[in-house]
Amino acid sequence: MPKKEKGRSHSTRPVSRRPPTWLRYQPEEVESLVIKLAKEGNSPSMIGIILRDQYGIPLVKPVTGKSVTEILKENGLAPAIPEDLDNLLKKAANLRAHLERNRGDRHNKRALQLVESKIHRLSEYYKRRGVLPRDWKPTFSAVYIR
Repeated sequence: MPKKEKGRSHSTRPVSRRPPTWLRYQPEEVESLVIKLAKEGNSPSMIGIILRDQYGIPLVKPVTGKSVTEILKENGLAPAIPEDLDNLLKKAANLRAHLERNRGDRHNKRALQLVESKIHRLSEYYKRRGVLPRDWKPTFSAVYIR
C-alpha cells in the first residue's frame, strides 16, 4: 500500500474534457454566474467552489471552453495579482507582524523565510509568463530578527 501523502485528498479530475451529459446549464449561463459571483467579491477559487457546491457545475472549463480567470479577464474583473501569490503575501505579512511581537520565535522566523522564498519563485514564474510586469517587486521588507 502506498504511503499516505499528508494533507492531500488525491482526488482526480474527470477524464472527459466534454461537459457532463447531465449538466443543464448552457455556457452563457455559466459565464454570467461567474461574473455575478465575482461582482459579489468572491475570489476565482471561491467561485469554482460555489459553482460546484450550489449549482452542481463540476468544472467551468469543459462547459465554457474558458477558465474562471479567463472569463474574469474578459470582463475586467480579474484580480491585479494572482490569487495564490496574494495569499502568500498575506501569510508573509501575518508572520512579519507576529515576529514583531515575538522576537525570539525562531520557528516562525524560518517559516517566514520559506514563505518569502515561495513568493520569489512564484513571482518569477508570473513575470516569465507575462502575468506580472518585469519590474514588479513584492511590497515587503525582510524582517529577520537575529
